[in-house]
Amino acid sequence: MIEAALWGLFAGGALLVGAALGLRFQAPRWVIALVMAFGVGALISAVTFELTEEAYTRGGTTALLVGLTLGALVFFAGDLVIDRRGGRHRKRSGGQQSEAGGAILLGAALDGFPESVVIGLSLFEGGGVGLAFVLAVAISNVPEGLSGATGLRKAGHRPGRVLLMWAVVALVSAAAAALGYGLADGLSDGVVAVLQAFAAGAILTMLADTMMPEAFDEGGHRPWVGLATVLGFALAAWLQFVA
Repeated sequence: MIEAALWGLFAGGALLVGAALGLRFQAPRWVIALVMAFGVGALISAVTFELTEEAYTRGGTTALLVGLTLGALVFFAGDLVIDRRGGRHRKRSGGQQSEAGGAILLGAALDGFPESVVIGLSLFEGGGVGLAFVLAVAISNVPEGLSGATGLRKAGHRPGRVLLMWAVVALVSAAAAALGYGLADGLSDGVVAVLQAFAAGAILTMLADTMMPEAFDEGGHRPWVGLATVLGFALAAWLQFVA
């Protein structure tokens, strides 16, 4: 369980790295857009090869569809509540964030929770962590932290407070990975498949609701944002096959 928590902390800690970069350097909007799009592609690849495919292989069509649907609905409901409390723009880099720091913190934790649970599940299942998935999550977390911290700074939040918020999210990621490891003990293949598909549905909903719009808007609605997304997907797919 400790190892699972450490891997979750590694993936979640990439948010803190991105936040530090966002506070230290004033990256142009097109750079943020490219990095964000790259992260989107990496996570889509991880969801495809590490979650959806494995859930189908383990539990079949029913487990896959049930998990995807539940994950999407639960994330949608939680995200809706957080949006209404002021956390809607938690990944935006333009300074749209409100002073509702608590809602922004909860939203960031919600975004990273499914990914971290899967890290714990994979560690229990195979005796070793799914390295390709962890790296894909870490790759996507850097631009999330970069964009979110840039926006929070522009909205008037103190740098120390911003770093503290992302540090808390990293710790939540560690706890979620440990939880995933603990949940896996004694579960049937069908239940594990539903959990994997659940995480996939939640992650895909998060990507469509937050990261994709941010990348497209910051990139000035330019088509090269799509190319960066494909590059991220290709890298994560390559890691999946060689790791």
